[in-house]
Amino acid sequence: MLTILDENDLLTALHDGPFEQPLWSTFLERLRQRANADYAAIIFRPPGRPENMPVELRAGPASDPKVAEVARELHLDNPFRQPSMRDSRVYSLDELLEPDNPRHQAFRKRVLAPQGLDFMRVVRIAEPGGVSAWLHIGRARRDFAATESALLHRIAIHFRKSLRCHIAMESERLRASIAQDVMERLAFGWISLDSHGRIIETSAEAQRILQHDCGLRIARNGRLTAARADVERKLTEAIRAVSHASTQRARALEISRDPWVDMLLVPMKHDSEATGHTPAMIAYLQGDNQSAAGRHEQIAELFGLLPSEARLALALSRGLSIAEAAESLDLTIETARNYSKKIYAKTGARGQTDLIRYILTSVLALTRSRAGHAETASSSSRL
Repeated sequence: MLTILDENDLLTALHDGPFEQPLWSTFLERLRQRANADYAAIIFRPPGRPENMPVELRAGPASDPKVAEVARELHLDNPFRQPSMRDSRVYSLDELLEPDNPRHQAFRKRVLAPQGLDFMRVVRIAEPGGVSAWLHIGRARRDFAATESALLHRIAIHFRKSLRCHIAMESERLRASIAQDVMERLAFGWISLDSHGRIIETSAEAQRILQHDCGLRIARNGRLTAARADVERKLTEAIRAVSHASTQRARALEISRDPWVDMLLVPMKHDSEATGHTPAMIAYLQGDNQSAAGRHEQIAELFGLLPSEARLALALSRGLSIAEAAESLDLTIETARNYSKKIYAKTGARGQTDLIRYILTSVLALTRSRAGHAETASSSSRL
């Protein structure tokens, strides 16, 4: 039976466990003390993780790396992984270790005994999505009493819910990570704004874009503003329109041409039940953290273009017409047309649509957020 103290002490820590680092650390230490155990642990294997590389969370003496290596070698002989183990039933060590099974006895001698785990209670908890976890308590002297086994059984009911919460959060975190990786590879970032244009949250890619003098600034009051007066007027009007217009259609703005940055201001369509500050709109940014000069050189190298041709190719790849590109580069339309013919011949593009596709899907697209990906690759998952 769980006492009122247990409910306040153990269950609170159990449900807070998925939000801790290390996971469930407070709960495990409190359980270890409550059960007068030398050791308390949670072992589980998330989907896609190797069979012999489970996640192990523990309170008590740290595991010996050599013993942990032996446990990985003998994972097929682990008695706690028996298919016959019933969900939520608490087992003693003697119930799991068959005395005439040499593999079980080898596991006890080489893995459990070096850790002083002569007496244990183990319960398997199955999460509805298919992930199983094993909750252990163990000590070297004196077996556990029936009350301690009953405590573990009662906790198992609540731990299933906590584990389910953790798995759901990890799944959402993985989806978000994949979506963010795609956006970063396409040089997309996002900024959530309130109805006054004040910044609520910013993605990593958007932060990188903002740091490269992209024509956007953050005012002292937290409002997103544009460096150029004409763009600031358009941005202010777009924020007002998206906030108050009944149709709430998205608004597109060109923020800068060098470095190139475009914005799509989209009304927030998903109602949030969170108690935090709910954004009114999302500003999607696509841009380059390099100057146009740096891009010209890369395009020239990749497609074998002359510098003047590369400048025009970059302008065309950003959706400008021949006339617009010629004006922006101070060329005559006739000269721009002549350059474009050479560009199409050298790149193999049959027209501007092909040229845009060739440049945006080439290796140049990866260089936009290369620094960010290096940072991402160096960080590790919570698991």
